Amino acid sequence: MRPISIKQYIALLAILPVFCAQAETLEEAFEHALNQNHLIKSAKADTEASEQQLYSAQNQRLPSLNIKGGYTQLSETPAAKTEIEGQAAQFPMSQAGSGQAEVIASVPIFTSGRISHGIDAAEAALSATQQNEVATALTIKLQIAEAFLAVLRAQSALQVTESHAETLKANAADVERLHSQGMVSKNDRLAAEVEYANARQLVVQNDNRLDIAKAQYNRLLNRRLDNPVELEERFPSSPDGAPDELSTQALAQRPELNALNSQITALQEQARSIQSGLLPQVAVNGGYQYQENRYMAFEGMWMVNVGMEWKLDGGTHHQSQSLNRQALALQAQRDDMASMIGLEVRRAWLDIQETEKRIEVSQQAIAQADENLRVNRERYRQGLSTQTEVLKAEELRITTHNNFNNARYDAALAKLNLRRALGIL
Repeated sequence: MRPISIKQYIALLAILPVFCAQAETLEEAFEHALNQNHLIKSAKADTEASEQQLYSAQNQRLPSLNIKGGYTQLSETPAAKTEIEGQAAQFPMSQAGSGQAEVIASVPIFTSGRISHGIDAAEAALSATQQNEVATALTIKLQIAEAFLAVLRAQSALQVTESHAETLKANAADVERLHSQGMVSKNDRLAAEVEYANARQLVVQNDNRLDIAKAQYNRLLNRRLDNPVELEERFPSSPDGAPDELSTQALAQRPELNALNSQITALQEQARSIQSGLLPQVAVNGGYQYQENRYMAFEGMWMVNVGMEWKLDGGTHHQSQSLNRQALALQAQRDDMASMIGLEVRRAWLDIQETEKRIEVSQQAIAQADENLRVNRERYRQGLSTQTEVLKAEELRITTHNNFNNARYDAALAKLNLRRALGIL
């Protein structure tokens, strides 16, 4: 077996990172964000809090246990006065100092719907926070998708400007050669050198923009800002259907609308629960009571009773009406949001149509721009064209490549915006 040469070893080292580093897909970025993003963690905590509120509302149906105890010291011994055979007499009824204790269990048996409406309100509130969690995840996903595309867009822009610099470098070399042969003026040589210097400046600027785009992407994923970023250019497909059909689909599944619907239900159920509190409330109470008193035959006794409470509070009615008015306000917000969602769907759908046409046109223009540059450079070498025409042809080539890249990434963003508008990102 022949030993590996130095050149082969260097080549292996060069290609090793390609196999070791795996480009990250958009779906992988989404999955990472769902586990690391702070706003999503906050939304999950809100959902867990609403779950505890629901458990609290449900536990109101269960027996409540109240344990009390204490010790009382009086200044005098309680006594009763009476007359025995015409003589005043008194006898003690209890001790001056005594301890008391009781354990009472209470079970609601009829609350006029107060507890059941409270549970329904808590369930609706939980549903609202769950939908808000989904909406938060969708918003974060779209932000990540925009940052993902910003990195790819910046990479493409850097590649185009590097190509631009290489072309102008070659052009400057051609002009220098022709100038040394006395075929072109010094002005052409200076113009070529200035354009090449400007192109190198664009490379520096676009390289900086790429670093900033990567830092923003890493921030959304809760990573180090200088973490290496390698992305795979793969995106989900665009939903099929006409705008009206897609709008109907969005109204049925957008979590923001579902959250508002649940919040409206929660407020209405809270109002009913408060209103039910004005009706009779019946509960069964039972337990053990102890009163330290050596003058009583039984210091401790078991007890049971059925009690009814009926509050006549005029202010409670206004609390109920206030909640109902809040529900009406949310209903108006919900109707306005439904209209905005329809606009979001139509705008994203139209953007897709526009960008697909832009891709087709700009793709055709690339070959024409490349050929135009080649012809002008050849004509310039033969003295049939000016340096200005060559630079203009290169400017057109760069503009065409940038237009194509922008159209591609605008199309990807439009498709992602449509999926976000439908609530399926």
